[in-house]
Amino acid sequence: MLAQGLVSGRVGVRARVSVGFLQNAVVGRRNAQQERHRTAGAALKRTALYEFHVAHGGKMVEFAGWSMPVQYKDSHINSHLHTRQHCSIFDVSHMLQTKVHGKDRVKFMESLIVGDVADLKDNQGTLSLFTNNKGGIIDDLIVTKTDLGYLYVVSNAGCADKDSAHMEAKLQEFKSVGHDADLEYLEESLIAIQGPSTARVLQEGISVPCGRVVELVEKLLVNSEVKLAGLGARDSLRLEAGLCLYGNDIDETTTPVEASLLWTIGKRRRQTRDFPGADVIVPQIKAKTLRKRVGLVSSGPPARQHTPILSPDGKIIGEVTSGCPSPCLKQNVAMGYVETSFSKVGTPIQVEVRKKMVPAVISKMPFVPSNYYTGQ
Repeated sequence: MLAQGLVSGRVGVRARVSVGFLQNAVVGRRNAQQERHRTAGAALKRTALYEFHVAHGGKMVEFAGWSMPVQYKDSHINSHLHTRQHCSIFDVSHMLQTKVHGKDRVKFMESLIVGDVADLKDNQGTLSLFTNNKGGIIDDLIVTKTDLGYLYVVSNAGCADKDSAHMEAKLQEFKSVGHDADLEYLEESLIAIQGPSTARVLQEGISVPCGRVVELVEKLLVNSEVKLAGLGARDSLRLEAGLCLYGNDIDETTTPVEASLLWTIGKRRRQTRDFPGADVIVPQIKAKTLRKRVGLVSSGPPARQHTPILSPDGKIIGEVTSGCPSPCLKQNVAMGYVETSFSKVGTPIQVEVRKKMVPAVISKMPFVPSNYYTGQ
């Protein structure tokens, strides 16, 4: 799950309100040697806000090689609900941030992903997918077409090494035939501000000089509508929104069509078939795949990752990939893959939780309606 529509500046940054999965974000440069170092006796990397998290009661846990806050003094549920009703700040500095330079930067990016970058407006971003030649999803990412002469890409921390190696390999191949593109990996802080109050909170516009991300967050927190939130709330919020978590809900064995992510594939790209795995993915658009990612709701004990999904007569038809109790809906929500014949919304199914059969039903996603701010 990623932030969309992030625009980085050279000396500082200006907050841009944009449609997105973590709707809005503010970026501030940090000292790489200070903030991405591995301290003596500790294997986990720390963001520039590490000490700030600890000072504000953040419960720190390991996440993708980083020490990150899973929650603060508020409970996970209270934090989740505050984000839905007001807004919260999430530290997402652990994500891989990349600038793509060169006159052929759009062509280069489109050689890696399924999205239509060429048709983006300046400073507009889109969710897309790195795919392999078999149609599998290498990672999900946000790519923004800036008005500063480069593309800004944010991808998942857990796939940082894999993503950078993949881009580097393709770059060498791309440049060997005379194309012009280059990669620049950023050492910057990245915070995401999510919730219905975000546009109002950021209405005055914010600019932050290098190395002042802590000051920025403190300034934002002066507003009573803004709170800090951790990984726990971030996960339940994305699940209520029906958003995939890489490694759980999508991976290199999953195609965009199976994952119900057909909307990420640009119309022009479907016609040109010039993205990795197109010969596998495009035919799946009209033909039925054997399995499909679906949402499901249930009562009783929640269905977690790897919970078997069964038909009403007890046949195993799939598996849950993510699940939790929904703080907003007061019922259990989950997503997973089922045989396509059972994927219609309203289809009754069962989930096996602690060796007991629990009634469930296939549900439309998102479970909680999206209310993205578009600036209109």
